[in-house]
Amino acid sequence: MANSRDLRELTILHSNDLHGDFFPKDVGGKETGGLPRLSGYIEKIRAEKENVIYAVAGDMFRGSIIDSEFQGLSTIDLMNNLRPDVATVGNHEVDYGFAHLLFLEKCAKFPIVNANLFVTMNGSRIFTPYVNIDVGGMRVLFIGILTDEVLASTRKENIIGSFIDLESAAKEVGIICDNYRTVDTDVTVLLTHIGIESDRKLASMLNPDWGVNVIIGGHSHTFMEKPEVVAGVPIVQAGTGTGVIGKLDILYDRTARKIDRIGWECVPVNEDTAPVDEGMAEILDSYRTETDSKYKRVVTRWARKLTHPERNRETEMGNLYADLMAWEASYDVMLFGSGSIRKKELGPVIEYQDMLENTPFDDPLHMVEVTGAQMKKILLHLFRDEAWTGHTEFYQFSSALRATYRKSTHELESVTFKCEPLKDGDRIRLGIQDYHYANFDDFFGVPLAEVKKNMKPRIVATSVNNIIEEYFATNQGLDARVDGRITILD
Repeated sequence: MANSRDLRELTILHSNDLHGDFFPKDVGGKETGGLPRLSGYIEKIRAEKENVIYAVAGDMFRGSIIDSEFQGLSTIDLMNNLRPDVATVGNHEVDYGFAHLLFLEKCAKFPIVNANLFVTMNGSRIFTPYVNIDVGGMRVLFIGILTDEVLASTRKENIIGSFIDLESAAKEVGIICDNYRTVDTDVTVLLTHIGIESDRKLASMLNPDWGVNVIIGGHSHTFMEKPEVVAGVPIVQAGTGTGVIGKLDILYDRTARKIDRIGWECVPVNEDTAPVDEGMAEILDSYRTETDSKYKRVVTRWARKLTHPERNRETEMGNLYADLMAWEASYDVMLFGSGSIRKKELGPVIEYQDMLENTPFDDPLHMVEVTGAQMKKILLHLFRDEAWTGHTEFYQFSSALRATYRKSTHELESVTFKCEPLKDGDRIRLGIQDYHYANFDDFFGVPLAEVKKNMKPRIVATSVNNIIEEYFATNQGLDARVDGRITILD
C-alpha cells in the first residue's frame, strides 16, 4: 500500500509599495483600497485559513501627509496594527535618513529583513538578513534583498553600503541558504525590492540547489495577471497601493519535502472582497484629524484636472511643474524628476495637503552648466532602451528644451533649445533636484566632474516646495498640455 501523503496548505499574502495609500477611493462605483479594507481582507483570510503569512516587499513610506508629518512613525504604528509577519526594506524606507530608519525598526512589532545592507567600516549587516516563520508545522525562510541600484538616496551616507550588484546579492542568497536553510526549512522566499527586471536577472543567477521557491518583489509597481517563471522560480508582485493584494496558495507535501502545487492571484481589495476593519479605521481617523487641521486649506485652483499617468513620457503635470520651477529662475532649463510627482491625477482644487503629497521630496535645487554636446549625451542616456522597460530615472522638461528620439535607431532626430537647433558648443544652465545631483553620473550618463569644468555648480534654492507653494499662491487657473517637448518615435 502506498504511503499516505502529509499535505499542508500555506497561504502567503503580500503587498508592496503601499506609499501611504491609506484611504479608500471610488473605482467604478466601488469603495476600493485603504488600510481599513486591506486590514479587513487580511483578517478575513486569517480567519478562513489555518496557515497564513502576510509579507510586505518594501516601500511602506511616502505618499501621504500622515506619513511625512510624523516621519514614518505613524506608518509604523499603522503597520503594527496591520500585523505583517515580515517586511523588507524599500528605497523609500531610507528617505528620512538611515539613523531614523533604525529608530523606526525598533518601533516595529514585526521583523524587517535585509541581507545586503551593511556598515562600511566593519562589514556588519544593518538588519537581520532572514527570518524563519513556523506555521502549521512548516518552516518558511524569508530573505530580504535590496540592491544599490535602488538606494540612490543613501549616496551621502558614507557609513552605509550595499552589495552593489545582482551577482553579489545572488551570492549572499547562496551564503544564507547554505548556512541557514536547514533540513527543517520547507519553503524559501526571497522578499525583494529591486523591480521586476532585476528580479528576472536575480532568478536566473540562483543555484537550484539553494532551494529558492518563489520571489515576492516590489519597486517597479508591476501589476501581474499570473506569476512569471524564470529558471523555475515564480516571480510575483502586487502592483502598488492598497487596492490590490497578492495571494500565494501553496500545497506542501511534508512527506516528500517539496511543494506539490502553487497558485497565485492578485486580489482586488474593495467592498465586494474585503470588510472594513473598524479598529484600523479608528486609528487612521485619529491621524487624519490631527493633520487635517494643519493641511486642509486650499492653496490654488487649476483650470482643470491634470494628469501624470506614466513617468517615462511627457505629461501635463510634468510640464506644469517643470515650467513653474523655471519661473524667474537663474537657469535655462529645469529637468524635474518624473518620480518626484507622485499622483497620477490632481485638481482642479489643490489643498496644501495635496500639494505636499504630490511632491513630497522637498530637496534643494542645484544649477549646473552643460555644453550642447553634453546635453545630447544626457538625452541619449535618458532615452536608452532601459527607460521603456525598467524603473529608471526620467525627467520632465521646461519649455525651452525639446527633443525627438527614435527608438529603432537609438538616435536623436532633433534637439532644440529656445526654439533653435542645439549646437555642440552651446551652453545650457540646468536646474536639478538634490537627489538627482547626488546621483548625477548614474542618472545623466555624463560625469559630474566633466560638468564642473564648465561652471562651478551651486545651490540656487533650498526648497522645491517653497517655489511650488509661492507659484500656486500667486497663480490661479493654472493649466498645462502635452505640447511635444518629448517626442518618442518607434
